[in-house]
Amino acid sequence: MIIIGEKINSTLKAIRPAIENYDADAVADLAKRQFEAGADYIDINAGVFVDDEPERLAWLAKTVQDTVDAPLTIDSPSAVAIRKALEANRNPKVMINSITDEPARFNEVMPLVVEFKTSIVALCMDATGMPETAGDRLSIAERLIEKLTKEGVALEDIYIDPLVRPISTGIHYGNVAIDTIREVRKEFPGVHVSCGLSNISYSLPARKLINQAFLIAAIGAGMDGAIIDPMDKKLVSMIYAAEALFGRDNYCKNYLKKYRSGEIEA
Repeated sequence: MIIIGEKINSTLKAIRPAIENYDADAVADLAKRQFEAGADYIDINAGVFVDDEPERLAWLAKTVQDTVDAPLTIDSPSAVAIRKALEANRNPKVMINSITDEPARFNEVMPLVVEFKTSIVALCMDATGMPETAGDRLSIAERLIEKLTKEGVALEDIYIDPLVRPISTGIHYGNVAIDTIREVRKEFPGVHVSCGLSNISYSLPARKLINQAFLIAAIGAGMDGAIIDPMDKKLVSMIYAAEALFGRDNYCKNYLKKYRSGEIEA
């Protein structure tokens, strides 16, 4: 399972002041704690600072990479900001979050993917908005994969995001996301499937419980990556257990290793 640490995100009240005040120590500490907790990538987002997002995102990229040897996931709606962060990036492995099948967004981000040879999160969304059905999302995923591979992006560098929406706004959205994951995995076994996991529980009480239940169902359907809080030991423990349960951990070796090292919370 590819874990993308979600905590250095300007939309989160706990970290926003650190980004606003260029508090390198606070950002570095959060990057270190996520990395030590098992994050494979560190997501960075400065999107709430619209006026100077490029400079802040580049600063985040430098600060994180001065602290940990982990690749970045650069999360921004702005191609200008993404470029600034990519120019500050020093790790040969880097991911852009994200691209869609909306013509303007695709045409802005695709040249950066090619120029900097990045991995890419591809959302199942197009100019018509957020599709309601798994079938429509699969069609968008197919178009995106075709376009990306045509530009030379390897399948293993594509992370299809099934578009997780809150079940509080539509009780069917959990099933739609799970069905999309299952169909993408079936049709395109060479790509990764990842999502912003916590979107599923937005505005509900006891959100961690919903996140844990959705995580297990999503792994069962074929998801192999997620943007999560890697310091949530219970949630990460669920990953190890689910991978063993669904036959993705030969002889439960990783599960046993994590248990013996104390990384699993029962």
